[in-house]
Amino acid sequence: MKILMVSSEVVPYAKTGGLADVAGTLPSALKKLNHDVRVVMPKYKSIDFGKTIPLKVLDRYPVNLGNRAEFCSIYEGKREDGIIFYWIENDKFFGREGLYGDRKGDYKDNALRFALFSNGTIDIIRRKIFTPEIVHIHDWQASLIPIYLKNNYSSEKLSKIPVVLTIHNIAYQGIFEKNVMPEINLDWSLFTIDKLEFFRKLNILKGGIVFSDYITTVSPTYASEILTEDFGMGLEGILKTRKNNLVGIINGIDYEMWNPEEDKLIKYTYSKKVLGGKLLNKSFLTRKSNLDTDIHKPLLGMISRLAEQKGIDIFAKALRELIDEDVQTIVLGKGDRVYEELLKNMATKYPDKLRVNIGFDNELAHQIYAGCDIFLMPSRFEPCGLGQLIAFKYGTVPVVHGTGGLKDTVLEFSTDTLKGSGFVFDKFTSSSFLKALKRSLNTFKKGKQWKKLIKNCMDLDFSWEASAKKYIALYKKLIANKNR
Repeated sequence: MKILMVSSEVVPYAKTGGLADVAGTLPSALKKLNHDVRVVMPKYKSIDFGKTIPLKVLDRYPVNLGNRAEFCSIYEGKREDGIIFYWIENDKFFGREGLYGDRKGDYKDNALRFALFSNGTIDIIRRKIFTPEIVHIHDWQASLIPIYLKNNYSSEKLSKIPVVLTIHNIAYQGIFEKNVMPEINLDWSLFTIDKLEFFRKLNILKGGIVFSDYITTVSPTYASEILTEDFGMGLEGILKTRKNNLVGIINGIDYEMWNPEEDKLIKYTYSKKVLGGKLLNKSFLTRKSNLDTDIHKPLLGMISRLAEQKGIDIFAKALRELIDEDVQTIVLGKGDRVYEELLKNMATKYPDKLRVNIGFDNELAHQIYAGCDIFLMPSRFEPCGLGQLIAFKYGTVPVVHGTGGLKDTVLEFSTDTLKGSGFVFDKFTSSSFLKALKRSLNTFKKGKQWKKLIKNCMDLDFSWEASAKKYIALYKKLIANKNR
């Protein structure tokens, strides 16, 4: 099967969140199942191709956006795993430091930027660079593709190619003033409540939902949550009209990248049969972080985008309640300045309890997964979450809010049956989070139970193969329907 995967960010080239991880690892899993999968993404200025990815220019031509023409170049290269990538280049739009914005906020011309990206992707098909049987797009940045295919190219054969849209986080919708529609080649007939109009503005993700052949989300629970007013972010109505074409498929993780038995970024490798290396990693991490190296003290870790969605507010409140406990915490992340400052101030106030690392450090992330005892994910909502899946593999017990993919993957540990894989709180409050934290700390003190819990976590398998097979089944179904 020929599959074209389209995403605005893909590891290892550009990343702001879990979207990049999925768009980078799912193609590898599909390729291992003997499918021809290729990936399209923008050629950002920030990408470091190094010497291992020789690029060649396939085409360069003008793309009309409204009354203007912007030049677009298509580059081809091959990732180390053999996946062929196409990069859409335009220095005016993508020759910037940030992917979507800077410290001042989102780029004001994002609609134009991703209109060019979408047109460039379609031209890969029109110019017969690659002719896919299925197009799989991700989030609002690629959602103009089905809108264009079903409207601007409705008379052409390529409009019949099925499109699957994966929504990673419905909070990000690509909402713009309606006057941008002519500039990005959208006819005013599309500006209706059942298509692109959203409270008198243009909503690109809404258009993707309307015109894609199928919609997926990154966990079954999130697929049901976004049909409700609490989680639909205003799109629950249009999603209900497509609910028969909506499914949740849980994300996987790349165990070649995340494996404590072979991880070159951690100090000591270990396995579920030989756990001694985990304690050595804990000792190393506490020394590196200038914390107390007593391995009997619970060490909590959090790797997160510092934003409201991630529950940083209730994390901070719960942590203050734990200050009198013999507990240490390490945080790694970046995001909203208000939360960065909040955590930095707390670290200054409690220097023997808390370390906060602002930014992203891949090596430190691996060391936190390997060295911590407990991993914290108090997200307000979480479409899937990859952190808890990685934590499982490293025997680091997750404490999570029971929402979205966290609810689907973390089972409350029972001290009676010794079954379960972590600790879950249902109400999104600091007190509920604190209770779950204390359950984890009480279990930590019970050596045999804690060791069993660690092994429960490490026994879980969230590799991409099972999820990739579900996507393949969906692709085949859509292709068969189109060929009838």
